[in-house]
Amino acid sequence: MVADRTLYDRLVTWYTSAKVQRRERRKHFATELRCISANGQTALRPDDLPLLFLTHNDAKLVPSLLAHYRKLGVTRFICVDDVSTDGTREYLLAEPDVDLWASSIRFKDARRGRAWREALFGLYGYGRWYVNIDSDEFLVYDDYENRPLRSLIDALEENNIRRLPAPMLDMYPVDIDAADVDQLKTRAPHEIADHFDASGYTLSTTKRAISVKGGPRQREFSYDLEMIKYPLIFWDKTCRFGASIHQPLPYQRNFPPVLGVLLHFKFFADYEKVFQDAVADGQYFDGSAAYAKMNDVLAETGALKLFSSSSVKFEGSRQLLELGFITPVPAASRG
Repeated sequence: MVADRTLYDRLVTWYTSAKVQRRERRKHFATELRCISANGQTALRPDDLPLLFLTHNDAKLVPSLLAHYRKLGVTRFICVDDVSTDGTREYLLAEPDVDLWASSIRFKDARRGRAWREALFGLYGYGRWYVNIDSDEFLVYDDYENRPLRSLIDALEENNIRRLPAPMLDMYPVDIDAADVDQLKTRAPHEIADHFDASGYTLSTTKRAISVKGGPRQREFSYDLEMIKYPLIFWDKTCRFGASIHQPLPYQRNFPPVLGVLLHFKFFADYEKVFQDAVADGQYFDGSAAYAKMNDVLAETGALKLFSSSSVKFEGSRQLLELGFITPVPAASRG
């Protein structure tokens, strides 16, 4: 479906992208970022592979996040901590491969973090690849267990692809009340929240991007969330996030035939507190309306039960390939 876009579709995408880019160039947003790491901002080497992520009170996941992406070949982490109070900031300040940034404005006022991301890409350098995620998103792709990100990037470049789309798979445990977050100290998130919905998704294309919807949040809460992101992106001076992290500019680059997946970890035994804190904080889209809806459903049902007939246990990239969530990555002559 993605590869079969007509010439008319492509022309509409080009025209829409040009129009929105002109509008975005006229906008200016405050970021008020300052690097709070002891040694300040690190200058990237040409062979560095940087990862930019935003976090807020995610101390339970950050150690696993760093370990996952270090294994994939990330050499420098660039993080904006949005006023964490649970030890996240202190942990990251102690990590030598992390540049930690803070801001006097909140996530919502920074265009839900998009202004921070654009500003930091500019500071660290245009014309290079970045991994671009949140602290609860773990990128996987064809043979990620053995294939580093640099090899994936080589393959994308040889096929003239400048970003990798990845649907988010919401991960959850069979018994969510038994999934104590203390287990994350010794086990990877996918070993605890180890199931996902294997069916019940829709994939389509718009004039701006690929669109993927579905999963347990739609199934259980009837909330129509956009599930696609572009977590691996070549960032140059033509790039912007515009109105949505799900539709980066220029739009012409949003339709490659290669897909990865973001394993998305929101559901552990502390889910009630997570939902309540998100609603009270009000920083997410539409005043955290998705979390408010989840709270309303919980008030009616009394407990969160995500396991269903469409649930399967996560087994790795071969499984995702067979289920159609990811696509084969072409071999790269450089590795």
